[in-house]
Amino acid sequence: MTEQQRIAVLGGGNLGLAMTEGWLAAGVSPAALYVTRRSVERLKSLAERGVSTSADNTAAARFARALVVSVRPGQLDALLAEIAPALRPEEHILMSTVSGVSIAQIRERLAVDVPVVRVMPTIAVAVRESMTCLACTEDASNAAIAQAEAIFGQLGTTLAIREEQMTPATALCACGVAFFLRAIRAASQGGVQVGFHADEAIRLAAQTARGAATLLLGGTAQHPETVIDSVTTPLGVTIAGLNEMEHSGFSSAMIRGIVVAAGKAAGLYVGGA
Repeated sequence: MTEQQRIAVLGGGNLGLAMTEGWLAAGVSPAALYVTRRSVERLKSLAERGVSTSADNTAAARFARALVVSVRPGQLDALLAEIAPALRPEEHILMSTVSGVSIAQIRERLAVDVPVVRVMPTIAVAVRESMTCLACTEDASNAAIAQAEAIFGQLGTTLAIREEQMTPATALCACGVAFFLRAIRAASQGGVQVGFHADEAIRLAAQTARGAATLLLGGTAQHPETVIDSVTTPLGVTIAGLNEMEHSGFSSAMIRGIVVAAGKAAGLYVGGA
């Protein structure tokens, strides 16, 4: 294990823990991981497996070269001020999962010219099925985005996008996990109403959703409506159900939810003076 392979997660909350679990599942050595949290006792299970844990962000920055900042927007300024003296431009890369905070704002707070990549994963990093969006500025080196892709590619699929797309990506992907889970929950409730036990209905709905997604991601690059057309027939039950959902606003509700979430994400960060 080299210093370049070490990863420090600064902020061991839900997402930070999920990323760490994903890297462990991907075969990253516990000795190559360092996770910080103010309530360090909540990291006990990781420490028991050999992951370094503490409340000391500066120590974590000195341990690793790849720093993943995963705190709430309101905690960011204090964290950046804490770690800035330990950062070395020629050694470190900083990857931020913090919603609504631009690379320019991060660099301004750091006052240290380290490579910065914005990262927007989903909670599915824990099972290595995240859709993770990455962005850096045009003047950044290709090495920075390549390193981020290598690190987060272990946790699912990555896509490099423009930085101005990161807030929409938050709504569509990070928040989208909850949106799709709510759809699966609703489908399972319908399943209970038509005769299945709750545990059966959840399993049926979740696997059906997984199959539907796999049809789109399995290499055929089909549009959703193409697949829908293949399972609807004239006077059939599928089209009857779809039309009832559309009459009740299913698609428009999903669209509105994503748009509202994007607007909320854009206003999360209020930087310090």
